[in-house]
Amino acid sequence: MKLTLLGGGGFRVPLVYGALLGDHAAGRVDEVTLHDLDPRRLTAIAQVLAARAEGVADAPRIRATTDLDDAITGADFVFSAVRVGGLTGRTVDERVALSEGVLGQETVGAGGIAYGLRTLPVALDIARRVARLAPDAWVINFTNPAGLVTEAMAAHLGDRVIGICDSPSSLGRRAAHALGVAPDRARLDYAGLNHLGWLRRVVVDGVDRLPELLADATALGSFEEGRLFGADWLRALGCIPNEYLHYYYFHREAVAAATAAVHTRGAFLLDQQTRFYRRSAEPGVTPAEAWQAWEATRMERESTYMAENRQAVGAGDRSDADLESGGYEQVALALMRAIALDERATLILNVRNRHTLTAVDAAAVVEVPCLVDADGAHPLAVDDLADHAAALVASVKAVERAVIEAATTGSRTAALRAFAVHPLVDSVGVARRLLDAYQQQLPDLAYLGG
Repeated sequence: MKLTLLGGGGFRVPLVYGALLGDHAAGRVDEVTLHDLDPRRLTAIAQVLAARAEGVADAPRIRATTDLDDAITGADFVFSAVRVGGLTGRTVDERVALSEGVLGQETVGAGGIAYGLRTLPVALDIARRVARLAPDAWVINFTNPAGLVTEAMAAHLGDRVIGICDSPSSLGRRAAHALGVAPDRARLDYAGLNHLGWLRRVVVDGVDRLPELLADATALGSFEEGRLFGADWLRALGCIPNEYLHYYYFHREAVAAATAAVHTRGAFLLDQQTRFYRRSAEPGVTPAEAWQAWEATRMERESTYMAENRQAVGAGDRSDADLESGGYEQVALALMRAIALDERATLILNVRNRHTLTAVDAAAVVEVPCLVDADGAHPLAVDDLADHAAALVASVKAVERAVIEAATTGSRTAALRAFAVHPLVDSVGVARRLLDAYQQQLPDLAYLGG
């Protein structure tokens, strides 16, 4: 089975390859094609993968290319994790937003809109190429903003594009551990949009254990979301939000912390990864040395994840359990095996809504539990969202639709509407200044006209 990784020089590619190395069952992926526009990044990541494959007799073969059509042709699965504009673009997203006193996070608020506007033209080109060159392939989308990008690609690929994110499964795993339950015994009732969802039930042996967890302040304080949101607020909600909802529920604190930080998250990662790629692509560097540099960089990256949010509410450092692996790469592996081998699995995925949630229409991509088999991912019936959650989902979906309209038509008016109606942008005047500044500083937005 052939897997193509778009964004194959990306920093997290070794996580995906590591998951593949642990799969020795029949029907496994045996060939991986890495595609990236930057040959130096491909060289660095190939070094890390070589170290990871050391001693694994049946390690999937690796091939690297800068030719997109070549990478896609013949693929069974296409894993898309591209970052249009790179981390330099992310720093612009953050800096412009913060200069206007609004959030610049890469998937939430103004920063997420800017990221989506420059990403969608590339994602749509990928979708069209896959439809033409590998019509039977399944696309697993991890490109952010994942739900927005998946919905846009679905216009060309239908249900053969599925979005993944590690946040819901990681939240479920942490909640299960807090209850003293093995995660594979827990059935999660989770619903919303990507980076905008709520865990409403944790069912173990037919019993919902979430009320027990919400009543236990010590258990809530043992994992990241409990510390981020606080026991009182979680009890008021009656559920556990995805960690990204911290940007909504504690917006002022998050903006203040980001404004006060010495570096934005994007600037930190840009400096960190520039050093890693420069070092790992140097002549004479061994695969083992590249692997050591990657692992040290990864641990620093993970331990500082959402550090400003934790600081803003006094949540402290991430625990070892919060750093536990098994994220999106395991979701991707389970998804591929379920489709390719008809190994049925239940996974939380980004798929077209159909009639799952009444807050949005049937074509809207939502993040919900799905049954996955050889025919793809099928959203399972879940309880409707609470009123406050449904209102927020509907509002953010309207923003996503405006971004898609702007990207597909070149409408600057639609782009302005996306900024102006977002719940975290509080003024049309601010929205206009944001769009002006982003267009001035991001060449990828030159396509936006009247």
